[in-house]
Amino acid sequence: MIETLLNAVRSPDIRRKILFVGAMLVVFRLLSHVPVPGADPAALANFFEDNALFGLLDLFSGGGLARFSVVGLGLNPYINASIIMQLMSGVVPRLIELSREGEYGRNKINQYTRYLTVPLAALQSYAFLALLNSQQVLTTTFDLASPETLVQIVILTTGSLLLMWIGELVTERGIGNGISFIIFAGIIGRVPGAIQEFLAAPDLAVLVAFGAVGAAAVAAIILITEGQRRIPVEYASRVRGNRVYQGGRTFLPLKVNQAGVIPIIFSMSILLFPAQIAGYFTASQVEWVAAGATWIVNTLGPQNEIVYVPFYFLLTVAFTYFYTAFTFKADETADQLRKNGGYVPGIRPGKPTEEYLGKIVTRITLLGSLFLGIVAVSPYALGALFGDLGGLGLSLGGTGLLIAVSVVVETMKQLEAQMLMRNYEGFIK
Repeated sequence: MIETLLNAVRSPDIRRKILFVGAMLVVFRLLSHVPVPGADPAALANFFEDNALFGLLDLFSGGGLARFSVVGLGLNPYINASIIMQLMSGVVPRLIELSREGEYGRNKINQYTRYLTVPLAALQSYAFLALLNSQQVLTTTFDLASPETLVQIVILTTGSLLLMWIGELVTERGIGNGISFIIFAGIIGRVPGAIQEFLAAPDLAVLVAFGAVGAAAVAAIILITEGQRRIPVEYASRVRGNRVYQGGRTFLPLKVNQAGVIPIIFSMSILLFPAQIAGYFTASQVEWVAAGATWIVNTLGPQNEIVYVPFYFLLTVAFTYFYTAFTFKADETADQLRKNGGYVPGIRPGKPTEEYLGKIVTRITLLGSLFLGIVAVSPYALGALFGDLGGLGLSLGGTGLLIAVSVVVETMKQLEAQMLMRNYEGFIK
């Protein structure tokens, strides 16, 4: 890996791309420290101190949400829009047709995703401001007729769209996926502060043990992320027009973890949402409403780990299967193989191939879902073993570690591919 980085830096064109990515990430980190006017910093810190749901959202914004910065929403509206469009692409006929039209269809779906991001960002800005106002965090008047509120909504919405634009610039002119890079930078940006908190009361034995667990977790994430089942596929010789295409043998790679980190986000959001809403009714004047809200908070909240952790694990496993069913369609894959003259040895084309691929995906998804479930609950296991570590476990473990390692691995693969293309001389000299 180090040799690949050194070779990439020596290449002028790749070095320019790396410097461009670095410059964009610096811009993002600077913007995350520019506050939106109208919030009490002390009250804001108290609000985020014990709020698990908004702690998750703050993780993806690099701490910008807790600072009430201009990019406080981060890429959450764009991520939500992307998830919505992916799910709709499996049920809306027009989007199903676009998803099958190659590059043109993908570009149109990406354009619709950008359009959907705008109202989602505005809606999330309004909801976040309303929540801060209910917690007496805002120092300005909260009202849609108020210029201060309109300015705050415009600033937060524009900041989210600006991050989306920066991410697309990085994808186009840099290396790797720009959206993933921004999320990666937001997660890594929390690490220095967590290390500083830990060094305030260091424990060398705990640090060594935590480092060993972290190294093992990184190795497991790389193994599962890169793991795949290769289905052999053979192509018969075929004639198209005046050209004859020779047959051959290749593989259809099926990844063990096709869903990525999305199931963890889904399950955590669903689990935290009821307790979050119920928390606003614990002080209700109606006795039975207050009692019911308190019971929900105490039973379903993260503090009740006996109930929360098992449900978190099971929901992550279930959502892994759910999301994989949307991202991989065995019927379409079998149909494409049939149209291109391909077949799995020993399996008849058509419906038998579809059933065979579905069975294989179901089996390998079991391992991927269990892996994601373990990753999801790992911060609680680390907390039980090593204590809080000043937040170090949350910053480096679980979802954040999975995203960080996945982005690094994918970036290194793209660097190696670009270096290979640059050094390849070809057959004609």
